Amino acid sequence: MTQLPHMSDRPFLTDAGLETWLLFQRGFDLPFFASFALLRDTAGRAAMTEYFSGFLDLAASRNTGFVLDTCTWRANPDWAARLGHDVTALAEINADAVRYAMELRVQSGIGDAVLVNGVVGPRGDGYDPAELMSVIEARAYHQFQVDALARGGVDLVSAITMTNTAEAIGIADAAAQAAVPCVVSFTVETDGCLPTGQPLADAIAETDDESACAPAYYMINCAHPDHFRNRLTEGRWRDRIYGLRANASRMSHAELDACETLDDGDPQELGALYADLKAHLPRLAVFGGCCGTDLRHVSSICEAVHAS
Repeated sequence: MTQLPHMSDRPFLTDAGLETWLLFQRGFDLPFFASFALLRDTAGRAAMTEYFSGFLDLAASRNTGFVLDTCTWRANPDWAARLGHDVTALAEINADAVRYAMELRVQSGIGDAVLVNGVVGPRGDGYDPAELMSVIEARAYHQFQVDALARGGVDLVSAITMTNTAEAIGIADAAAQAAVPCVVSFTVETDGCLPTGQPLADAIAETDDESACAPAYYMINCAHPDHFRNRLTEGRWRDRIYGLRANASRMSHAELDACETLDDGDPQELGALYADLKAHLPRLAVFGGCCGTDLRHVSSICEAVHAS
């Protein structure tokens, strides 16, 4: 089995903004941004296979590893209930998403280089931490999905777009209970702090200190590099950040939430910004995109980082 990025010398790619690609570039209806609903739709499943195949082909051509996400960012009890699914159906939704990712791994032809990553999204809005849970509540809430993903055989689980430390710690504790490696990816506002106002350095330190088993590593996602570049000051905490999945747009989260058209930024510029960030994040090894990005952006990032 391929080693996790923090244990390997090879770079890893990820995909980009799956949901924004499906919504804005392919015209699919995505209530609540729940991409898992398309797995049981013939056209939707075909579109996702087209989407992921491009990234897997890129990884194969550049001889990198690949972190292959399950489409389960919204596959937790609250969001699934809004789409009419009970917990029995939700367990199968998560299992189906893992099976689909494993099928893609086999079809890619680079199976040994691909890690299947069970994605766990926030209980609430990905941008708004208005309703915060305690660590104990977060663990109890997310244990269901983490267990479902672990039973499916994922190589790791990742808490994606985390707005606060209590939820991140709760997911890390749930992963420890399920005996599966965990990654935490925080999002930040335009000031480089979490939506709660907590500095990123403090959030990483708190999550490391308070988790039953510290995350394997950390990532930043769903923010433009300009939003956090100046926050990457000296400190060993930067050594805990191994992954980056930035937005194409410089818009704030509030602006993106209200946006009815896709801001896909400048792929070449984004690649250059990643190359610059690599000098400030010495352990950076996982490169991908988030909202508004697609294969163009990740290809540019791959080229720029390779050249640097």
